[in-house]
Amino acid sequence: MGMDRLIDKIIEYKNPTVAGLDPKLAYVPEYIRKECFAKYSDPLEASAEALLCFNRALIDALYDIVPAIKPQAAYYEMYGWQGVRALTETIRYAKEKGMIVMTDGKRNDIGATMEAYATAHLGVTATDAGEVSAFDADMLTVNGYLGTDGITPLLNVCKERDRGIFVLVKTSNRSSGELQDKMIGSKRVYEVMGDMCEAWGADTIGKYGYSAVGAVVGATYPEQLTELREKLPHTFFLVPGYGAQGGGAKDVCGGFDKNGIGAIINSSRGIMCAYQKEGCDEADFAGAARREAIRMRDDIMNAIASR
Repeated sequence: MGMDRLIDKIIEYKNPTVAGLDPKLAYVPEYIRKECFAKYSDPLEASAEALLCFNRALIDALYDIVPAIKPQAAYYEMYGWQGVRALTETIRYAKEKGMIVMTDGKRNDIGATMEAYATAHLGVTATDAGEVSAFDADMLTVNGYLGTDGITPLLNVCKERDRGIFVLVKTSNRSSGELQDKMIGSKRVYEVMGDMCEAWGADTIGKYGYSAVGAVVGATYPEQLTELREKLPHTFFLVPGYGAQGGGAKDVCGGFDKNGIGAIINSSRGIMCAYQKEGCDEADFAGAARREAIRMRDDIMNAIASR
């Protein structure tokens, strides 16, 4: 139930990390872009094809060492419906390779509209030809600040289809404290949201003690990450902010429980653009991504072991 499939994969791979696939053309090697723009006259079609080629090569290089990918929907939507198709094909390809897919959409609405989001990303859509999966991700990031009305439709799908969600709690951006650190009585807003995650997931707890309702907690706030790990024993963490945003292995350690589980750490640009940082031949971009993913895995696992 809930996070079990993800945790199973993390334990199997001995790797609590997720590769964020947030591509834009500037990240894609020039030779791929040239091939795609020579093939398609429509610039959005060419762009989407370039993203998809890039993603497939990255997945091929990572699927046997990294348990999951996290595509950020906005990076595909900015290339129109063609980009959304590339997102759909990326999800399908990653799942064919056995990876868990965590769509980063930060969806936020209520009632029938939230039911539609839940159906689109995690559920099945009714058609005249029967039910079909639209995007078919395993997990979805959501904004819980509309309250329970925005979460209940997702919980129903999570229970029916063994899916999970990650609710924004303490985000990694600099200005997060403008709202999330404000006080509600004796607690800060992010603490209240964390408590709500515990309550929302109370009847979906799986074999590892974690529910289908996870929390997004940034590596850029290590003290709060450690604090929330202690206060939210049944809430699994998705931790952005490692690498390009400044978080390091020591910063993320507080997100893990005494058994070394409880969190998955995201790196997007660090993995996708590793070839640019290395300065290697752009044709070896997938190899560079694999090397960076291994380095990241070892960095985090060593930090957890030395706590």
